[in-house]
Amino acid sequence: MEELDLKELLNLFWSKIFQILLIVIITTGIGVIYTFGFTTPKYSASTTLVLTGAETTSDAASNSITATDVTLNSKLVSTYRELVRSKKILRQVISNLNIDANEEELKKNISVTLREDTEVIEITVVNENAVYSAKIANEIARIFPDMVSEIYKINNVYIVDEAEVESEPSNINHGKDIVIFFFAGLVIAIMYVLIANMLDTTIKTPEDIEKGFGLPVLVSIPLIENFNNEKGGKKK
Repeated sequence: MEELDLKELLNLFWSKIFQILLIVIITTGIGVIYTFGFTTPKYSASTTLVLTGAETTSDAASNSITATDVTLNSKLVSTYRELVRSKKILRQVISNLNIDANEEELKKNISVTLREDTEVIEITVVNENAVYSAKIANEIARIFPDMVSEIYKINNVYIVDEAEVESEPSNINHGKDIVIFFFAGLVIAIMYVLIANMLDTTIKTPEDIEKGFGLPVLVSIPLIENFNNEKGGKKK
């Protein structure tokens, strides 16, 4: 494809404006259909836990946080993240809430994140049912401290915020999806115009001859439409 200056490029896009608009409209329409008709809404609910001073189950003499507690929490926080999603806790959650799910299915919908430079753990549950999301997250938060107490013989996990039922799905943003499909259509349309122009080897202007063959155009014959009709036809 010959190099195009800005004016030629703009003229090229303008000459294909209807094709460009058609492609953009089609892709945007696909985006609307997809986001409204084929995306299953899922709701997320989050609860937060914090690791505090290690209070042993046998001796609750002090609740103050020491340097030893901070070091211990830093080492345990990654372990706690894995324990939250352990089969033992998930099985107990399923049993307590009497939900129709297995451990693996439930585990896929649970994420545990550690807030940077803190001992705060955020447990997020995603489910097609907003109420179930909140219930599962809160049940995990309720069971987990007991498990820590059973394993490590310490009580240093406390619930900060309980999960609440969300009214809006977390995986659907109609406006954002439509904008993405719109720009995707625009990119496809631009690529179509450039590729079509590259594959088009027909000569349309005298400049095409000069660029393609390096020969000057000495004369051109204009195309006169309806020449025969104007010459020999009869006016009515």
